Amino acid sequence: MATTNAPARVTTLDADLFLRLWDEHRLTPALARHLLKLKWPAADEARMRELADRNSEGTITPAELRELDEFVRVGMVLSILQSRARKRLGASAPARNGRG
Repeated sequence: MATTNAPARVTTLDADLFLRLWDEHRLTPALARHLLKLKWPAADEARMRELADRNSEGTITPAELRELDEFVRVGMVLSILQSRARKRLGASAPARNGRG
């Protein structure tokens, strides 16, 4: 299998398009505060850990790998939106990417 030195794409085109909707001019303070409260449900957290463990062990199936990739992509979009929300509200807003 040939390898490439191209950087891995973190988001998909649809995620990139979605992120364009939430630039600093459209992100209201109320929406920013709401975004900072978002976190993964416990069942999803457990599923992500299970998939990550399977991936580390080399026992993940192709379907599970696609599922893990989707979790990663959505998590990246959420992280970007929460970063924008913190910027919108000022430096005093705490990190709340589902872990704090």
